[in-house]
Amino acid sequence: MSDALFEITKDHLETGMRGYPVGYCTTSTVDPVKGLFYAGIPVKDLINQEPEQVIYLLYYGKQGSPEEVKKFTEELRARALLSPQTVNHICGLPRQGHPMDLFCSAIFICGMLEGKNDYREDCLNLIAKAPQLAATVINHHAGWGSTPPSKPELGYMENFTQMLNIPNSNKSQLMPILKLFNILHFDHGGGNLSTFVGKAVASSLEHMYGSMAAAMAALAGSRHGKANQDCLEFVKNVLSLLGENATPEQVESLIRTRLSSNQLIFGFGHAVLRVEDPRATIFYEIGENKYPNHPLIKIARLLRSEGPKVLKENPKIANPYPNVDAISGVLLSAAGFPYPEYFTVLFGLARIVGISIQVVYERCEARGGKGTPIVRPKYIYKPRNE
Repeated sequence: MSDALFEITKDHLETGMRGYPVGYCTTSTVDPVKGLFYAGIPVKDLINQEPEQVIYLLYYGKQGSPEEVKKFTEELRARALLSPQTVNHICGLPRQGHPMDLFCSAIFICGMLEGKNDYREDCLNLIAKAPQLAATVINHHAGWGSTPPSKPELGYMENFTQMLNIPNSNKSQLMPILKLFNILHFDHGGGNLSTFVGKAVASSLEHMYGSMAAAMAALAGSRHGKANQDCLEFVKNVLSLLGENATPEQVESLIRTRLSSNQLIFGFGHAVLRVEDPRATIFYEIGENKYPNHPLIKIARLLRSEGPKVLKENPKIANPYPNVDAISGVLLSAAGFPYPEYFTVLFGLARIVGISIQVVYERCEARGGKGTPIVRPKYIYKPRNE
């Protein structure tokens, strides 16, 4: 990598720092064409592994032997249970806000009552406790009753699934989809907003739980994690307008009409990728194999085929292809979790893994163990009347 400096111009300012290198990421990377890699391994090669195996890979930067993964899994299970006090306080939170408001608050509560003020310890503890945290928040917010006891011996996502009090659900059908969703959302490079915010807050030496709550607040926005909720609402809207037997021509016409009236087409484009998101490709294949006749899957497939045709006509659009949000919520719904208001909590449950591990690197390992300095970008004064 070149150490040459480059001149800062006005074109570099007020761009969200997009594309400017500021550090190293030791967990994952996103190639514009090849997609997401965990520790150098394409994520598509990891989808049949257990979540604990993939967490080990991200935490240690290498694949573990069966014995190493077994020991690591046992360590996570030993750390997994929330105290009754923590659960009681979470269940006392108001239910009027968005579930992500409760999730951020729950992380703060967990930190106040169970935090160790040690980044490495809190990283493993938070990863281990995240399934119970998320399940407790969802059940409480939804009014589904008290959360069943955590049983970490069942497995990371098996335990999470059994703790959800989803009405009339087939958990044996839903669990593999939740497991896949979890693995595909563990990490996504070092510069996505929630990860960067979490690391920036930790740079002030804020503890892991406060840093993670800030990261989850960033994830909650509609330009970031909430996009999976908005995308499902968009697909539902198309279904209500056109019906499940819509034709490609009808979907193309709807897209053109929305664009001409400056309405958004949700689920397309990506800040880094220049192809269809490989995670989306995985979800589409599963949807087509498992739920080919589900109305939402049918519409999502038509949007996948017709959307890029129209979007490619605009030379300003660098990536006219579907991203993971275009299909992830649709697949969750088809599998028996039709509750889009909780999709971002599911996203956060997964992303806690990558963010917390990256925080450990920046606080405990970067710069020979000194850690990165406090984040302090320079801003240039500009009079308001210019």
